[in-house]
Amino acid sequence: MKNTTRRSLIIKKEISSGVVHTLPEDLRNALTSNKEVLGKWENLTPLSRNEWICWVISVKKDDTRKEHIDRLINELKEGKRRPCCWLGCIHRKDKSLSPSVRGILHRRSKKFKKKI
Repeated sequence: MKNTTRRSLIIKKEISSGVVHTLPEDLRNALTSNKEVLGKWENLTPLSRNEWICWVISVKKDDTRKEHIDRLINELKEGKRRPCCWLGCIHRKDKSLSPSVRGILHRRSKKFKKKI
């Protein structure tokens, strides 16, 4: 194989995602920009990665999403394995929601209905 051909090959490393959610491109870019963080990401369990991904994608505003990605990077560097103070992924079908999470979601839906 010629050198020019080798240089033109693009190798895209597969990065692990979660059990329900796939890795969004903006989070992929943030993870691949730092080898230390990428290594810590790959050492997380699939459930932990899923929690982080869901936490990042569940926000409404782009600015908040960027803040979540920045916080994810910082917290992985600090050794944290899951997002703090978050309900958890409600998209998983392999387990039912806990009563406390159901109660919180119910209260949130009531607040949302009042705003409409």
